[in-house]
Amino acid sequence: MDERVKGPAVLSPYHHFTRSEWAALRADTPLTLTLDDLSKLRSIDDPISLEEVIAIYLPLSRLLALYVAATQGLFKATQRFLGAEDGKMPYIVGVAGSVAAGKSTLARVMRALLSRWPNTPKVELVTTDGFLYPNAVLEAEGLMDKKGFPESYDGASLLRFLSDVKAGTRNVHAPVYSHLTYDVVPEEHVTFDRPDILIVEGLNVLLPGRPPKDGRAAPFVSDFFDFSIYLHANDDELERWYVARFMRLRQTAFRDPRSYFRKYADLSDADAEAIARDIWRKINLRNLHENILPTRARANLVLTKGASHLIEEVELRKL
Repeated sequence: MDERVKGPAVLSPYHHFTRSEWAALRADTPLTLTLDDLSKLRSIDDPISLEEVIAIYLPLSRLLALYVAATQGLFKATQRFLGAEDGKMPYIVGVAGSVAAGKSTLARVMRALLSRWPNTPKVELVTTDGFLYPNAVLEAEGLMDKKGFPESYDGASLLRFLSDVKAGTRNVHAPVYSHLTYDVVPEEHVTFDRPDILIVEGLNVLLPGRPPKDGRAAPFVSDFFDFSIYLHANDDELERWYVARFMRLRQTAFRDPRSYFRKYADLSDADAEAIARDIWRKINLRNLHENILPTRARANLVLTKGASHLIEEVELRKL
């Protein structure tokens, strides 16, 4: 066959890297986390190792440090062009993905690494859980079985929060969520005061809304992001990790009398596993396929996990 005759080129908006190819991009980035640091950052049943930090997270922190520095330079140049007073615009990183994918660990590890770069000492993290409607509202609206779906969030409040942070407003408040009581904590908030970097972690943060027909501006959450990450794994692995976490929590947090899930602590293993799989399939899996997974292609970076929780493939959007 004539070698000049080729099939159609496979077009992709991403650069694709194997684990080893991505790891090589670390260059001389130093490891600034210890094993003790890592043990405090990882979530339950997320067996992240220092080797994973070296192979995946150090190259990512190096890339983000370069992006942040470039964006800071562009912001200052724009300020000079406009003749504006010197201000500060935080760099916002969005982290999306399914329940049980490991978003919380990723976000916490990246916060720790980025805060050790000299030009971004103030790195903060917010989860969108705090912007869920309180359980009382969800129950009244018949949405408790759709908690985590887009309609279960106070989207207007989340947009106001991000708009204020992006504008450099001082002392912006975000509500607090308790995974113990499975509810927003009344009258409690956390304050963000002009961070260098803000990491926003949540299920649906890359979900676009429907644009208005009159052409007026209608911002999406992702409009405020300078960079976004989607953490991906296949359905079977996500279910396995979710069930394992549920079973582990029965021996720990679920036994707390204040826990929303206290009713599951004393079930037999078989009954508890059946309930976990039912919750996964009726709520989390449905949310994944209807709302979360379709946003994967909107991310700047896609990290794909294998069965052992290790990142096996990295896709970086082309500039």
